[in-house]
Amino acid sequence: MEPATTDPAPPLWLRLVLGRNPKLTLIRLLVLVLGSFILFKVVLAPIRVTGISMQPTYKDGAVNFVNRLAYRSHPPRRGDVVGVRASDQLQVLYLKRVIGLPGERIAIQSGVVYVNGERLREPYLSGERPWNIAATELGKDDYVVIGDNRTMDQENHTFGKVKAADIIGRILW
Repeated sequence: MEPATTDPAPPLWLRLVLGRNPKLTLIRLLVLVLGSFILFKVVLAPIRVTGISMQPTYKDGAVNFVNRLAYRSHPPRRGDVVGVRASDQLQVLYLKRVIGLPGERIAIQSGVVYVNGERLREPYLSGERPWNIAATELGKDDYVVIGDNRTMDQENHTFGKVKAADIIGRILW
């Protein structure tokens, strides 16, 4: 009778990396990579806050995620913080708050936002500057977005009318 031969055990490093069942581990890894790709290419877009235009709500340097599927069932609402694609640079996203909806008339007088002639209540603001923007009628596909930090000079702030197609989604937190 010949002695039974056993396969030599795989090296310790390979067992630590792949576990006892390498095929199952590779399948799990493939599902994880595919799931992550779908999550971050289709559902979520990471956005880093650069600058102080959204303070005090969002701090400079913070990383957040924009839910790209948020507006599949309904359009953006007033007060939503959204990721807006910069029209001149496709890779740049701005983080702004929606203050004007399609069909409305928006004006800023002495730092106060007026929607259809009525003052907009904005509890998220910590201060105002005497900004002045002439009344603007919004089209059926237009929104007005602006940052929360209105203590900045108007010239140093990027804001204004955007098309619905440029709003990629709502911030998660």
